[in-house]
Amino acid sequence: MRILPLVLFAILGACTPLVVEQTQAPAAVQPVSQTTSPRLSQRQAVENFEFVVNRLEPVAEQYCRRQSQQVNCDFQIVVDDRPGGGVNAFQTLDRNGRPIIGFTIPLIAEARNRDELALVMAHEAAHHIRGHIARQQQNAALGGLLIGTLAGALGATDVGSIESAQRLGAAVGARSYSKEFELEADALGARIAAAAGFDPVRGAAFFQRIPDPGNRFLGTHPPNAERMRTVQRVAAGL
Repeated sequence: MRILPLVLFAILGACTPLVVEQTQAPAAVQPVSQTTSPRLSQRQAVENFEFVVNRLEPVAEQYCRRQSQQVNCDFQIVVDDRPGGGVNAFQTLDRNGRPIIGFTIPLIAEARNRDELALVMAHEAAHHIRGHIARQQQNAALGGLLIGTLAGALGATDVGSIESAQRLGAAVGARSYSKEFELEADALGARIAAAAGFDPVRGAAFFQRIPDPGNRFLGTHPPNAERMRTVQRVAAGL
């Protein structure tokens, strides 16, 4: 595990406050409290982050070893302190296949409690456990192959046109199941967060403060209300 608490504490004060949209949840979504909770102090934000990492990381690794075929379940937690990162978290792999979960400083500053941070971290861990990176790469490769073949069948003969079609197909293929992957990660993330002693429904209040992507064609994320319903459904069944 690698986190940068000293760097984080030094830079938090320079963060630009996030301006987010307030979204109205539909009737099917139970209202979640804490939506209007005040922003935390620098020290509280840092302490919450360190607490969540120490509490949730071993639980996520246990889930990974039990439920996935991933070779490496040794999560590395990093703080992305590059300027302009916005409120964001991500999951990726290093060159040796070790899973990395990254948090930008604005996200850590925006979280209003430990439950929100825990749900975000569990969500990113779930992406690795479900093998979403490899599945997305497969979808991209298949999409590029299909669209490239179609372009040739429709009369494209020069290499440039076919390569452009393949790039378009890869982009479409990579996005084709991204919403499904996000909901899968929300569902498993809720279970991981709850197993680590956090309240995933309280953590889902984070969705009420971020811009709603809606239900756009080829969008990468599902509507926030759908994500909240997923977390609430899973929590109700625990």
